Amino acid sequence: QLQLVESGGGLVQPGGSLRLSCSASKFTLKDYSIGWFRQAPGKEREGVSCITSDGIPDYENSVKGRFTLSTANAKNTVHLQMNNLKPPATAVYYCTPDFTGPPTSCSGFMLSGFWGPGTLVSVSS
Repeated sequence: QLQLVESGGGLVQPGGSLRLSCSASKFTLKDYSIGWFRQAPGKEREGVSCITSDGIPDYENSVKGRFTLSTANAKNTVHLQMNNLKPPATAVYYCTPDFTGPPTSCSGFMLSGFWGPGTLVSVSS
């Protein structure tokens, strides 16, 4: 059974940092483009960032310069380093693969409906 697990969330003060991890079992993350999404209380899920199968990242404008994607292929894991966090970043964060689109592009990322449980990030003083 395919599985995704996000981890690394927590409570952090404004300006703080967290590193989220996305790990998978029964499939290989580096074979696909991987997206990170977040859902704040009472809001729709929104895209945050994406990394292609060849390691090219893309970021939503509000997180550019503060969030960084990286891969640990030997561990079948994708990391999202989040620096200078702000209260609007408070949300449950999810990762998901694009099983349908070309793995070397984040453009037109196709949601498959396959999600992990998410990890909660709370930014508050």
